[in-house]
Amino acid sequence: MQISETAAIVTGGASGLGAATARALAGRGAKVFALDLPDAIAKAPEVDGVTYVAADVTDAEQVQAAVGQAAGGEHPLRIVVNCAGIGPSARIAGRKGPHDLELFRKVLEINLLGTFNVLRLAAEAIGKTEADEHGQRGVVINTASVAAQDGQIGQAAYAASKGGVASLTLPAARDLSSSGIRVMTIAPGIVDTPMLATVGEEIRQNLADGVPFPKRLGTPDDYARLALDIVEHDYLNGEVIRMDGALRMAPR
Repeated sequence: MQISETAAIVTGGASGLGAATARALAGRGAKVFALDLPDAIAKAPEVDGVTYVAADVTDAEQVQAAVGQAAGGEHPLRIVVNCAGIGPSARIAGRKGPHDLELFRKVLEINLLGTFNVLRLAAEAIGKTEADEHGQRGVVINTASVAAQDGQIGQAAYAASKGGVASLTLPAARDLSSSGIRVMTIAPGIVDTPMLATVGEEIRQNLADGVPFPKRLGTPDDYARLALDIVEHDYLNGEVIRMDGALRMAPR
């Protein structure tokens, strides 16, 4: 599927994986609508071809308005990349007591419910577009994590949420096949995003050394390149792709 002269939605588009993906799509001629929270957008640089839209992915009305904005322009909405997410750490039974239930709920609400909220509303809009000569209307790329399979100590909430995103992939692809919409998921390993900004250099190097090959942290641009490859590769559908340098996470 071509990228140029299409509209694209990228959630979490003001920083990290989302920002890199928004830039990459815009660089290939897409009109990108980068959804994020107002505070994140205030810190984001201007990028040609990228329009920032303040929206909470868990809010149905805000996402519906953002989808309407993206679908209401001169280019058909064809591409959605869900990058919005959080990754706090807490043990199920720690020194301060049991895992906070509201924290668990919040992680699932943003990472899983937020992803599904954007998926369902964007798919409805994409399904109303005219199909191309191959019957295609669009593609949705969600973001899981290697934690979905290799969840570490303290990652119960995060792993559960990302496991849900991974499990959503195949039934979503099957549900939307009649509309000509593909659904794929990327499961990144250790990527150098703002989530790692507070980690010291020694820890960062140890993390990189644990990757079989190449021995480095992943980058947002690595993710963006893979997202573009998925968009253009019409036969990729209903699959979770690990982007991790063959890493398998240890318990801690």
